[in-house]
Amino acid sequence: MTEPKGHIVGEHAEHTVMLYALSTCIWCRKTRQLLEDEKVTYDYLYVDLLEGEELQAAEREVQRWNPATSFPTLVVDGADCIVGFKPDAIRERLGL
Repeated sequence: MTEPKGHIVGEHAEHTVMLYALSTCIWCRKTRQLLEDEKVTYDYLYVDLLEGEELQAAEREVQRWNPATSFPTLVVDGADCIVGFKPDAIRERLGL
């Protein structure tokens, strides 16, 4: 079973990176794989695996960054949001 949330440690920890994703989403998996391939430290949250207040809080946070509430939603340094699988934008924002 996939863990609903976690912290992945990589060589690149210059930024705070939060990935909001769905466990069944191919684009979310591709985004996570990109982060791992680039050895980025990041946190992730599979919103569809949450329940109750934790689910509601996660949905509110995603909607704050991405009103369409689509996935993946990647938040960098609590300041910028990249929606969807956009490898070039992710690499550029993270300075990779």
